[in-house]
Amino acid sequence: MPGATTPDELGRLFLQRANAGDADGLAALYEPDAVLAFPAGATTVGRDAIRRVYADLLADRPRFEPGRPAPTLLRDDLALTSTVLADGSVTAEVARRQPDGSWLWAIDHPRIAHPA
Repeated sequence: MPGATTPDELGRLFLQRANAGDADGLAALYEPDAVLAFPAGATTVGRDAIRRVYADLLADRPRFEPGRPAPTLLRDDLALTSTVLADGSVTAEVARRQPDGSWLWAIDHPRIAHPA
């Protein structure tokens, strides 16, 4: 399964894999010890736990719509990405360049701000 060659590509791959119901593919977008602020009010740590959380989320086959990505903030091997989702919620993610040049999320907060 091809990985992200840029930090911005992670969001596109997330949508593609989530809408395909691919929890394994979603987990593959994260570093082995990544941190995910999901489900709401909880923190999920590690790729295996992230895969389980996404498997539960995808069980009902929700449909994910693309949002409006903010410009990526890049410094060396770290990137901060953020997206305004269709419902007005805002995401924030920290991605890290891997030794092979690909990018994976190290930290993912899918809802840092909610619409009023």
